Amino acid sequence: MTPFAAAGLAGGVALVASALLPFAVRPLLVRLGIMDVPNERSSHERPVLRGLGLSVLIAMGIPGATAVLLLSASSTPQAGWLMLVIVLAGSIAAGLLGLAEDLRGLSVAARSVLLLALAFAAALTLLRTAPRGVDYAPALDGGSASFGAVSGGPAFPLWASLALTVYAVLFISSYINVANFMDGLNGISGFHGIIAGLTFAAAGWMLGVPWLCAAGLVLAAGFAGFLPWNLTKPGAFLGDVGSYLLGGAVAITSFAALVAGVPLLATIGPMVIYFGDVAVTLVKRVRAGRRWDEPHKEHVYQRIQQLGYTHVQASGMAASATLATSLLGLGSLFTGIAGSLALFAAGLVVLVLYLLLPKLLPSRA
Repeated sequence: MTPFAAAGLAGGVALVASALLPFAVRPLLVRLGIMDVPNERSSHERPVLRGLGLSVLIAMGIPGATAVLLLSASSTPQAGWLMLVIVLAGSIAAGLLGLAEDLRGLSVAARSVLLLALAFAAALTLLRTAPRGVDYAPALDGGSASFGAVSGGPAFPLWASLALTVYAVLFISSYINVANFMDGLNGISGFHGIIAGLTFAAAGWMLGVPWLCAAGLVLAAGFAGFLPWNLTKPGAFLGDVGSYLLGGAVAITSFAALVAGVPLLATIGPMVIYFGDVAVTLVKRVRAGRRWDEPHKEHVYQRIQQLGYTHVQASGMAASATLATSLLGLGSLFTGIAGSLALFAAGLVVLVLYLLLPKLLPSRA
């Protein structure tokens, strides 16, 4: 079996498992009484079962482990299979942290320390494992320079390691929180997981990186299988186990791709809208004298839904903006520095338009 066939097989298994596992996981959640009761942050009006992200976690873990075995045991073991191990381990650890939050709750201090520790461990292991001096541009007959291409040598320079570690700790831990903040409408997290996963898979396929393709397909398939359970009655939510899993998987895969040599814009494209929505909303709250960590419904996607648009419509608008920035990021694989700057500017335009949607859209309320 070729490496990319192994990646495709893992994705297919993850899709089937994610669609079927809720039949087993849902009764367990019902017995445990894990329900999402409407509060100041909720966009639903009745209690809904949450925690179904546990089925996504299992559905991603088993096929991901299978992909690792296939890539590492092939007659020509694929460089980077250890990167897939770290991505999977970090993603599952994030999901388990969310599961603890669902089941028992964690103090803000404990949760923050654990998130920072998780991010630090992922950064350290990825930096020690990532291939060095890789330049994928020749494979595309062009393409922007990547960090991996210029790092070179058997190890990252000390200054680069320190800078990347600080970046990763802040980047990964914050994005797990961001994904949790943005998990407020039916469909929004499922769409995000699919788009982010397919973006990473496309980058892996175009650059000839099987482990990245496998990581992306497993991520996309895991959340695709969850969507029907989320969008049909009586419905179910990911819970913190699912939103933490989503944030961890996207952020850790993004950082792994970056240190392995994938151009920066291609690694952060799927995250621009989520980061922008949360950052602008929190800044507005702080400037208005309100606490940033209080429950609220002031994110852009929530304000769109409050105009009278359905959950799927509002989630679809956020997903469409994410798809646009993801495609712009992938475009950096085919252009140089000047082109990448133009793509970056275009991504900012997409973000600004998304942020303005509550003012631009007609009210349907």
